[in-house]
Amino acid sequence: MAGQRELNAVYVVASAEPCLIEAGPGADGDAIVSALEGLGIGPTDLAHIVVTHIHVDHAGGGGALLARFPRATLWVHERGAPHLVDPTRLLASTARTYGEERMRAFYGETRACPADRVRAVGDGDRIPLGDQALEVIHTPGHASHHVALQEHSTGLLFTGEAVGSYLPWADCYRPAMPPPEADVERALASIERLRSRNPTRLLTSHFGAIADPSEGFDRGAARIRAWAETVRRAVEADPDTTTDDIERMLIEGARREYEADSGTAFDRGRYDAIGSIRMNAEGLERYWRTRAARGVAAAQDN
Repeated sequence: MAGQRELNAVYVVASAEPCLIEAGPGADGDAIVSALEGLGIGPTDLAHIVVTHIHVDHAGGGGALLARFPRATLWVHERGAPHLVDPTRLLASTARTYGEERMRAFYGETRACPADRVRAVGDGDRIPLGDQALEVIHTPGHASHHVALQEHSTGLLFTGEAVGSYLPWADCYRPAMPPPEADVERALASIERLRSRNPTRLLTSHFGAIADPSEGFDRGAARIRAWAETVRRAVEADPDTTTDDIERMLIEGARREYEADSGTAFDRGRYDAIGSIRMNAEGLERYWRTRAARGVAAAQDN
């Protein structure tokens, strides 16, 4: 993604009905089609596309892939399905977060998905793949429409961004808490729910496999807690703290974490390519200010 390797992952389940996990952004459609062809999966072979959530780096390429694979069905959480059929609001939200120019440069075109080829799923549903199946596990926190997927014959768990992002080139974990739906409590609860599934390996969307699930859950949760606590303290200490102030705090924290994990100098350009530190600052600030406002309202009601 964005011209760099090891940022955005898609997976193939080599089942009787071949399945693609994540659609990637529209900009990467040619790369995905080429890789599928290399695995012997042609235009009439792909049966399923399952996305963990509707953010454009995961689902933005879905409409174009459905056009190139006419027998495929796209599966998505029920909250997100309408926004893939009509992506107008999704794209407007993405542009607000990233800026119009950066959105188009990173993600390319996002095409609408035909309504009759989109299937909405909810928690506990099973997606049949012929000789295998994926169980849908609702995992909000990063987004309300986020799901993880477990393939039971292998125990593999496709986590999307439920544990945040893993940067394999730096052995570093980082949160993924964007506005408007970042929710620290739900994110941590989702991690514990996934832990209880005893997966054999975690397959993250950013980026790749985590061989030790327990370590992945521990380190992902620890980073979410650390960043959330930094923002909470800043907001509570000074209500006039700005998003710029919070971003600076998180940048310094990210630098320390990255250099401690990797033993190398902080590569902020690559670190920010997945989802900017600014995005996390905005998401976590919104989360804590919203909680504070609700607390005041509740006190006034009583």
